[in-house]
Amino acid sequence: MNRPCHASRGAALILVLWLTALLAALIGAFAMTARTEYLQGRTLGSGLVAAQAARAGLEYAATRVSLPDPRLQWLADGRPYRWRLGDAEVEVRIVDESGKLDLNAAEAASLAALIRVAGAEPQQAEALAAAIVDWRDTDDMTQAQGGAEDPQYAAAGLAWGAKDAPFETVAEVEQVLGMTPALYARLAPHLTIFSGLPMADPRFATPEVLQSMGIDAAPVLAARERPPQPGEASFVGAGSGTYSIDSHARLRDGRESVLRTVIRLGPSGVPGSAFTVMRWEEGASPR
Repeated sequence: MNRPCHASRGAALILVLWLTALLAALIGAFAMTARTEYLQGRTLGSGLVAAQAARAGLEYAATRVSLPDPRLQWLADGRPYRWRLGDAEVEVRIVDESGKLDLNAAEAASLAALIRVAGAEPQQAEALAAAIVDWRDTDDMTQAQGGAEDPQYAAAGLAWGAKDAPFETVAEVEQVLGMTPALYARLAPHLTIFSGLPMADPRFATPEVLQSMGIDAAPVLAARERPPQPGEASFVGAGSGTYSIDSHARLRDGRESVLRTVIRLGPSGVPGSAFTVMRWEEGASPR
């Protein structure tokens, strides 16, 4: 008579063990889910803090570059400015757009010189510079150095021809016949569509643009490493009012955010805004 009782107890014990294992698995899954959601929330929160710190760097740079006191004014020649905002370390670089070469205003010779500095062969540089001029001009005649109008694009098997109108973005130059992705990547930081000047302003020019102008970049860059002195060219004026601003924020946990913009100071038509955004690009780096 004890056998059925013992069997019932054994079955009950097995059932309890199975229920305990199931509860342990459920608790483990819940803990793992909670941990994952916590880490996701922490990552999102950290990314938001870094992004806002980078945005604060942009706003602060826009204020400092326009200060009337040259002793406090940040210069738009690409030198780094570093400051701390809470737990974030922020580095800002400001470049006046007049220190770049304007795709819509620069002459073919200036464009060719910069393209050579970027690594192109002389013949390739002259042909590409001429094609850039042909892209923006309104006629259908190729430049003396070669260039490219609709027949040349058709012969290359491209579905488009010369635009015969001004560049609307710097990235548009990628469509010009003869431009390669690698060459564009090297050229893009030194090109603009916002200055309207045929030549770059050497006060704010990058080393590559200075080299293309025949200027020794080394002493210019060395001078930018120290505070400007009264009477120096970089000490006078805040520039054109249109600036590329790169703001890089890094938190203590390693989270980073980068904001790259082109802004134009002055009323934007938006209440409370001191500048107009011409280009906006942001990104983040994981821990």
